[in-house]
Amino acid sequence: MQPMDAKLLDVLVCPICKGKLRYQKKPERLVCKFDRLAYPIVENMPVLLEKEADSLSLEETEACQ
Repeated sequence: MQPMDAKLLDVLVCPICKGKLRYQKKPERLVCKFDRLAYPIVENMPVLLEKEADSLSLEETEACQ
């Protein structure tokens, strides 16, 4: 799989809080630290739907760079 394009990552925001998303390689997903949600990336396409996001624990959120 190809890593997320840096330009695309700069324009994508969390659909809930409009905050910055961080790319996580393994598992491949976009993380919103504020809402503690992880949005999956399926076939190189981010799925930015709240119902598809995984809730993260505080420890998982802090572990994301």
